Amino acid sequence: MRTRPVIGVVAQNTTLYGPASMVKAIGDAGVDADLPVTIGHVCGYDSVAASRRLVHRFTGQGIAGLIVIAPIDATAGVLEAVPPGLPVVTVDGPPGCATSNVAVDQHAGGLLATRHLLANGHRTVWHVAGPEQWHGSRAREAGWRAALAEAGVHAPPTVRADWSAASGYRCGKLLAGNPSCTAVFAANDDIALGVMRAMTEHGRRIPDDVSVVGFDDVPEAGYTHPALTTVRQEFADVGREALRLLLDQLGTPSRHPESVRLDPVLMPRGTVSAAAIRV
Repeated sequence: MRTRPVIGVVAQNTTLYGPASMVKAIGDAGVDADLPVTIGHVCGYDSVAASRRLVHRFTGQGIAGLIVIAPIDATAGVLEAVPPGLPVVTVDGPPGCATSNVAVDQHAGGLLATRHLLANGHRTVWHVAGPEQWHGSRAREAGWRAALAEAGVHAPPTVRADWSAASGYRCGKLLAGNPSCTAVFAANDDIALGVMRAMTEHGRRIPDDVSVVGFDDVPEAGYTHPALTTVRQEFADVGREALRLLLDQLGTPSRHPESVRLDPVLMPRGTVSAAAIRV
């Protein structure tokens, strides 16, 4: 019986919704393609050494190809450990990376969120950004700035969080006392939930006084009160595209690297309203 090729996946920070969803998407795509997928998890933001050990372990086991979920700057050091000739695909890899890469267009997501808030009459939009070392965080912030610039609106100071609801809550407390803050684009849904809690505790109603947009569309987003307006990433599409790119390389080893960028989708719900405008 012919042995089926095994695909290795190096995943970082899988306690977070985005990376965990990408791992699930790749695993599901492997099941659909009848391909074994082995997954190595690494925790922490600066886990280059542990990730490199995973790469060496996988290559020692004779994997046919590798998928590296690479959302942070430090992952560039992980890719250096990949042996020459081994087919490799990055997911959310660093800008300009030499490998085949699949990613959701985070910049476009920042544009969608900010334009939606501006379209509801808000004079400006405040941004609670994610960690600076994440490619997606920087791209979402850049999209926010671009949307404000095209509307001729001055960008307020960025407030930075760490992806958690607790950090969103701390940032929300900083913004809650500012009456000019009527619209907030949060870099992910957990941050948005923390911002909403802080605003509510300060007596500011969502969406009557403050409109909020998140990012990711976690499963709970549609069940908050009010339901969270957010930007959805289609993680299942990410998984399918990552596996397709890797299979293309396995079939044609000399194939040039290919970059796939998927469009995010705005999910309008109850946390955005023009009623928050103050004349």
